[in-house]
Amino acid sequence: MVSLSHADEVKASVAMSKVWQVGALCRAVADALEARFNPVQVLGELSGFSRASSGHCYFSLKDESSQIRCAMFRRAASLLDFSPRDGDMVELRGRLGVYESRGDLQLVVESMSQAGPGALFEQFVKLKVKLEAQGLFNAARKRSLPVMPRAIGLVTSLGAAALRDVITALRRRVPHIPVVLAAASVQGGSAPQELRRALEGLYRLTPQGQELTSGLGVKARRLADSSGPPVDVILLVRGGGSAEDLWAFNDEQLAHTLAQSPVPVVCGVGHETDFTIADFVADLRAPTPTAAAEMVAESRDAWLSGLDDIGRHLQLATCRYLDQQSQRLDLTASRLGRPSALVAQEHLKLAAKAQQLQFLMLDFFKRRQEDLERARLRLGLLDPTLVLRRGYAWLTSLDGRTITSVQQTHAGQALQVTLADGRLDLTVSDPS
Repeated sequence: MVSLSHADEVKASVAMSKVWQVGALCRAVADALEARFNPVQVLGELSGFSRASSGHCYFSLKDESSQIRCAMFRRAASLLDFSPRDGDMVELRGRLGVYESRGDLQLVVESMSQAGPGALFEQFVKLKVKLEAQGLFNAARKRSLPVMPRAIGLVTSLGAAALRDVITALRRRVPHIPVVLAAASVQGGSAPQELRRALEGLYRLTPQGQELTSGLGVKARRLADSSGPPVDVILLVRGGGSAEDLWAFNDEQLAHTLAQSPVPVVCGVGHETDFTIADFVADLRAPTPTAAAEMVAESRDAWLSGLDDIGRHLQLATCRYLDQQSQRLDLTASRLGRPSALVAQEHLKLAAKAQQLQFLMLDFFKRRQEDLERARLRLGLLDPTLVLRRGYAWLTSLDGRTITSVQQTHAGQALQVTLADGRLDLTVSDPS
């Protein structure tokens, strides 16, 4: 029996083994997967879902311990009866394979159905309900943004693309307004604490900063001078990512820190379709970091254009005012130059007033005379002699009391009767 050294054993093993080309090895693995597993059905939570312009969809399916890359081509994606979102719990049917250009394990999805919310989504919903019950999302506590902030606070990562986007937008629109950066991680386990510390650092630079209770503390540095005006608004931003990437902005303590901000906060986290707890607590949500910067920074060109418009209006108003005063001056000068004409004009006015007064007095006396005549006629109609002339008599006692009933008389009583042409004395013989 021939004894081989260890090196000889290795050489013999290599000689007996097949040397694979990379592509051939990937195809062999793919064939093994096809024979061993496919078709496959798997349950998990969506993460990093995106739809390309071609109509193909790319995402990961994960659980508590692992994840697998997935692709769903346009034909299968067109059959979806719902809009997949990160955090959805789904059931997939498809075929396992190897994406040869990268050597990645990939599940090509042929169908997808909903299987209830994912774990992250459930946590998100529970926290949202809890904070909403505490009043952190109330519209009444939302504040309007300052028209012209004296300084803008910014919380984001130093290495984030969002930082470059925001600074570019601010420098383009309001290069005269200083920006104060409080750097913090925007992803990972330490991100929520760093975000809270960054916000608290900016709070101390606001007009109300002296009244705040110091927290963990962080030094915020200005991108312009080392000293400057107080911060009047704060931007909390980061770029897009999966639900896991944005999870730091769903922290409960971060939500309470945002609610304690002494100045308005604009949250621009992720893309337009991404929503975090920070979005609901902030005074205003922006669809992107760049949009957040534009919301707090009215373009300097717009302000300058407005000032130009105001200047033109002031110039026109001044010219109109000067023209009016010039005309008044000309009129006054013409009157002072011919006082006799002014006196004659006033005499004419006085004569007109005298004539008007005379007419009014004549009309007044005429009306009063007519009223007096009507009163005389009405009084004449009340003359009792007119009644006596129609055959009536006026019967009175000797003391002048009018007798209207036989019960007012007695036998032998002396009475007087007045007729239309005189009086008669009567004596009652038998009243009955």
